[in-house]
Amino acid sequence: MQFPFTPLCEVLPSSVPFVGPEALERRTGTMFRARIGANESVFGPSPKVVAAMQAAAGESWQYCDPENHDIKAALAKHLGVAPENVMVGEGIDGLFGYAVRLFVEPGITVATSLGAYPTFNFHVHGFGGKLVTTPYVNDREDPASLLDLATREKARLIYFANPDNPMGSWWDSASVQRMIDAIPDGALLMLDEAYGEFAPEGTLPPLDVSNPKLLRFRTFSKAYGLAGMRLGYCIGHADLIRAFDKIRNHFGVTRLGQVAGIAALTDQDHLRRVVTSVVAVRDEIATIARKNGLTPLASATNFVAIDCGHDGAFAKRVLDGLVAAGVFVRMPGVAPLNRCIRVTAGTAEDLGIFAEELPKALKAALA
Repeated sequence: MQFPFTPLCEVLPSSVPFVGPEALERRTGTMFRARIGANESVFGPSPKVVAAMQAAAGESWQYCDPENHDIKAALAKHLGVAPENVMVGEGIDGLFGYAVRLFVEPGITVATSLGAYPTFNFHVHGFGGKLVTTPYVNDREDPASLLDLATREKARLIYFANPDNPMGSWWDSASVQRMIDAIPDGALLMLDEAYGEFAPEGTLPPLDVSNPKLLRFRTFSKAYGLAGMRLGYCIGHADLIRAFDKIRNHFGVTRLGQVAGIAALTDQDHLRRVVTSVVAVRDEIATIARKNGLTPLASATNFVAIDCGHDGAFAKRVLDGLVAAGVFVRMPGVAPLNRCIRVTAGTAEDLGIFAEELPKALKAALA
């Protein structure tokens, strides 16, 4: 049958940015023994969050507050900004979709790094944007190169993540602030800070909601352990934030999601314990890598990129061997980053399985 799809939709591939572990389990017919590939928090949400959600579960017959009033107020208080400087949405991925919809149409140029977070690119392509890229430099997104590219190509949006996914690298706040100060006229910087809670002190610049060239994106999916609730937020100039109301799904953030976010903010002790645990687990992943002759990259996230010492084809064989053994991990998709595999902080049991299966996967890949 012929359907009246838009010309843009007709030429887009039917794809998703990531293949989920559930899809791989369905494909193979077996369950993963260690799920350490999706950068989820195995430490879970605060017990206060679970209790709050359980208490509110009986109210799920009600629609959520479409203005997200209480969660915006809680976030504003936590961040030290006004509620009109905060937009809440269905995770950072959903917020990216809204932001791109606001600023991108066919022919509009968007600048990013080659190999950076693919969901952002997915939205740019979905609205007909022209994506231009610059390579990573020493396994980091390079602010100077991005700014040069954006200026040269007259990009309307610039995507930059700090800390970075998929490499776990980061820049200090002074370097990021210099980038913010140099945003070209006519451009808007999309600063992805999803992993900010895991980063060393001095990584995130102070918030400045008076800057009309900057949107900062954060999430409850990582350190707060609420990936399944799809709850993220954007911080920016009030006029920028107000524009989201024109196009967002007003019932997109669930009632339980709002309850969970508010409760999560009240338990900063849990957040600190999670961050401390992740730092220790990163060290353990690095130790396992070194024991197998591999090089772990320094990380400011809840995962570690491990340099497998060869090319992307070799790293893919290592990854395939691990997946076949029931260990779910991922890898960057673009050379030279794809010489690495990426391992999320897991439980002691997860790391025990990874330590057992990694040398087998390496041996098979070499063979």
